[in-house]
Amino acid sequence: MNKEAITEVIRRRTSCRSYEKTPMSPEIRAQLADFCGAQTHGPLGAQPHFLLISATEENRAALKGLGTYGFIKNPTAFILGAVKRGPNALEDFGYLLETIVLRATALGLGTCWLGGSFTRSSFAHALALREEELLPAVIATGLPAENPRLVDRLIRGGAGSDRRLPWEQLFFNSDFSTPLTTTEAGAYTEALELLRLGPSASNRQPWRVLKTAGAWHFFVHHNPNYRKQMKLVTAIDLQRVDIGIAMSHFALTATALGLRGVWQTQPFPAPPDPDTEYIISWVEQT
Repeated sequence: MNKEAITEVIRRRTSCRSYEKTPMSPEIRAQLADFCGAQTHGPLGAQPHFLLISATEENRAALKGLGTYGFIKNPTAFILGAVKRGPNALEDFGYLLETIVLRATALGLGTCWLGGSFTRSSFAHALALREEELLPAVIATGLPAENPRLVDRLIRGGAGSDRRLPWEQLFFNSDFSTPLTTTEAGAYTEALELLRLGPSASNRQPWRVLKTAGAWHFFVHHNPNYRKQMKLVTAIDLQRVDIGIAMSHFALTATALGLRGVWQTQPFPAPPDPDTEYIISWVEQT
């Protein structure tokens, strides 16, 4: 996708909870299924695999009892993904699955991230999930309903999905006591802004980015209370998946802008607190 396309797609993507009963066309389904199958290597070395399946009553029932996920109406398909446990597995999973979500958005489909534990669900059966693999999230998809329900708007408002943390809480220059300005961000301003608009579990927005000479260091800021809550539900750290989503928005936009870079582990400034953990760096190339 070119710069204009990826900018439009990221800005247009929202969580869709109401779908038309009409299934996607065979042409759109084939394009999305092929794209899912092609996403096999994450930028940090993990090798997830993804599958597009038609929605059935059994896998719709897998969403019952999962909070607001139970309010999703008439999804006609699901995008499933699994990844072998290992370093950066969740980041790579999030990176590639968000890339698929953006492709679905570009094809005119609605999508909704559903994060949690699905290891004993019909989704795991459809994927032939292995013991060493994780199924951190699935994506509900289909043709978005023309008239979203009132409950959709209430859920979206309650989750704060239309609210994003400001730049000064997310992006920093040289150290974590110095917020980054758009002037200092320069050519990367749009890549950071579209990162800021990314979806995240419970809208926690755990990404933090620190600029140094020639590099952009990505950190995850673990919310202690959220971490405790999630341990009651799943062993999967969804905030690491969120960092993969942020990386995807940043890299896709930067590449479309003609900004070259590679993901590498780099020396990094000290995090501001024990809850902030270094993940990876985007190293600029000329």
